[in-house]
Amino acid sequence: MSALQNFFARATLWRWPLPILIAAGFAFSGFAPSLLNGYTQFILITLGINVILCASLNLVNGYMGEFSVGHAGFMSLGAYTAAIFTTRWSSGDPNIFFPAVVLGGTVAAIIALPLAILSFKTRGDYLAIITLAFLMIVKSAFENLQYVGGPLGVLGIKPLTTLPWVFFWVVVTIWVIRNLVYSKFGRAIIAIREDEISANAMGVRTREAKIIAFGVSAFFSGIAGALFAHQVQFINPSAFDIVKSTEILVMVYLGGISSLGGSILGAILFTLLSSGLEPFGYWRMVILSSILVGLMLFRPRGLMGQREFPWLLPKGELSHRQKKR
Repeated sequence: MSALQNFFARATLWRWPLPILIAAGFAFSGFAPSLLNGYTQFILITLGINVILCASLNLVNGYMGEFSVGHAGFMSLGAYTAAIFTTRWSSGDPNIFFPAVVLGGTVAAIIALPLAILSFKTRGDYLAIITLAFLMIVKSAFENLQYVGGPLGVLGIKPLTTLPWVFFWVVVTIWVIRNLVYSKFGRAIIAIREDEISANAMGVRTREAKIIAFGVSAFFSGIAGALFAHQVQFINPSAFDIVKSTEILVMVYLGGISSLGGSILGAILFTLLSSGLEPFGYWRMVILSSILVGLMLFRPRGLMGQREFPWLLPKGELSHRQKKR
């Protein structure tokens, strides 16, 4: 798509707060093992993975206005691909971790493309039905494939996911999606959300834009899955069920649709709430879902719906929003 040519034109350095924040984040993540206990590091890694999941799903459910419920399926593809790659094809060599993570995201994106081609022939709520079916198919396939351990899953995964790696992928995810949504291609995605028929009449290649956005979303979901697998060191199909997809949806709509800042905020709040509610067992999801219902009643777009932190906006977009005020 010709609009994608402007992607890197928007990929300029963010204004001064972000380079400082990124440098501080890398410095902190590098010294974290000597400063924090294992549990705190685990929570921070989980938080980073949740940010990636939330931002990637927001691209489809928020900016594009569709409704996908199969994000855990793409996460599982990335997790299993990277886990098999590091445990059986490379004997856990730490130097192979980066290619394994990229491979996990790539496999998820490749599987997402034919699904998107079929799904976007329809409109309305059919994407939710198709992605839910996809999630069930993927979960069932992993349960019956003995090569990947069947229902027992993959054991002996090396603990290769560290805070610096997670922070690196969080920065990459936010950077790519931020520059994507504020490019001409991103305008096309937003036009589809507002009125697909009018966007199509104005020359927007709506189906092509949907497929590309869906593939990008699946890629970063696969990245998150690969990081997750090498964090918990054990995966099985039950870790990627409808409950996992629901958790990601809760994060997106808690933080706010069409907002990267909302994705960050939603992931932080959900991770902290989820960790604090662990003693409640299965009631944890009941409480979190009740919070989401209340939020939908009083703030349907989430805490930061269609709003953004100023330091995440391109200079031109920031000036435009200030003039509108």
